[in-house]
Amino acid sequence: MPRHALVLILAMGLVPAPAALLADDVKPKAPETAFSGKLRPDILGISTESNAESARAIFDSLFKGRTDTRTDIQQQKFGDGGTSYVTALNFNLPAGPKQNGEMLSTSFTSPASANRAYFVARNLTFAQDQQPSKADMIKQVMGKYGVPTIVGDQHLYYIYRKGSIISVGGKYKEATALEAIDKPLDPRAAVKLNGDTVRGSCVAVVKRAQAKAKDPGGMLTEAKGANCDGVLSVQLVPGTPGDRVAIAQFTLLDVKQLISAAAIDSAALAAGQNDGAMPRGSAPKL
Repeated sequence: MPRHALVLILAMGLVPAPAALLADDVKPKAPETAFSGKLRPDILGISTESNAESARAIFDSLFKGRTDTRTDIQQQKFGDGGTSYVTALNFNLPAGPKQNGEMLSTSFTSPASANRAYFVARNLTFAQDQQPSKADMIKQVMGKYGVPTIVGDQHLYYIYRKGSIISVGGKYKEATALEAIDKPLDPRAAVKLNGDTVRGSCVAVVKRAQAKAKDPGGMLTEAKGANCDGVLSVQLVPGTPGDRVAIAQFTLLDVKQLISAAAIDSAALAAGQNDGAMPRGSAPKL
């Protein structure tokens, strides 16, 4: 998975928690989300309801004691002269001949929109002698996330709209998903998925999200054009032999939350500018 060019090696305890980052005049407001209830997918316990503090605790627990892990914790300020907050967490455990490699990446909204995770990704690279079977991986994925919307092109895609996983008539079971995963995506299913709208394909949106910097501004235009509220993508790259998995990539994108957070952030920034635009002195005695 492409990584950010800037790598900031920081100790976990040096990054202030979100509660400490909020200025008195920034009142956090939770953005709308594509997921709810039992249909709230997570990657290693990190969902789009997680904030930077809770996600950081999970990352730290998973990689505790690993001296070969590279940690990238990115921060920026909210508005001009605002307080700093965590925008992204990236952990990288390099693969070796006898060691599985793992990368975890999460991107967050601003303090105004509750510092929520809108993008979560996990990339597993399996050592040659530890590659799981494709059948077992599909069983694990469907056991955790349910029946996918569409399968093919090495992917299982879960497309969410109005709080539900969209069905395009595939009715996949583990055996049919295994049969379909290395074939091209069914074009008839893709047409059903997009319906009569002219909005963008969610499959294309999540693929492009994986390949670019995960800042809200850079992803917002495509998110607004996406024909879904959220996407979970699981890619299984064949290993050796072909019935094994060499790389497994999990990607969770909350399109609705990204759009909602952008509106909240914009309103908060505008309110802050308006508050500072007028003089605050009292009238002199006449």
